[in-house]
Amino acid sequence: MIERLLPPDVVAVEAFADVPGEAVFPGEEDLVAKAVEGRRREFVTARRCAREALARLGFPPAPIRPDPRRAPQWPAGVIGSITHCAGYRAAVVARLADLAGVGIDAEPNEPLPDGVAEAVAGLDERDMVDRLARTDPSVSWDRLLFSAKESIYKAWYPLTRRWLGFEEARLVIDPFTRTFTGHLSVDGTRVDGGPPLTELRGRYLATADFVVTAVTVAHAQRVVVALP
Repeated sequence: MIERLLPPDVVAVEAFADVPGEAVFPGEEDLVAKAVEGRRREFVTARRCAREALARLGFPPAPIRPDPRRAPQWPAGVIGSITHCAGYRAAVVARLADLAGVGIDAEPNEPLPDGVAEAVAGLDERDMVDRLARTDPSVSWDRLLFSAKESIYKAWYPLTRRWLGFEEARLVIDPFTRTFTGHLSVDGTRVDGGPPLTELRGRYLATADFVVTAVTVAHAQRVVVALP
């Protein structure tokens, strides 16, 4: 499902169920030592998806530890993203040589809990969500907007190493192309020296059960000047 939203350079692995009794991978036990069983299962399956994706790039299995902001730490030269929700887990990876950034998120296709939409969406975004809901009520557009902002953050953070609040990315969703654009209102200076991030674009997929979003950041094109 998730691979339909991503370019060919990205390796995607997903799962719709957990393996009963699957053990935590060595070196990750402390990360879920105090977690409830449901959280433990989704963690184990999502990390397994990530290792399977890395194996397709030629990397041996290894613990995937989080950084201080809980973002997964990938092997040198690799970018990636992980997501999980009830009934779905996925991970994507790519070589840094092929892509600058990637972020994915999956959510149940159901309305956000009361009060959450007001915290993640501005008035203009809520108006947009209302218009979209009147046009296509099969999609929980507030949840899709939330998911898109999660994907934007997951692509943003490794490139900037800075927090990005929900209110700092204003979304425009295009239901005809199934794409979205997040217009950023904060300094987008990148730690890799690439062009500052002023907006991030992504794609989405909505099924009866899930809304899934993905954002990719391409490397800036190199301008080649032909010498006379």
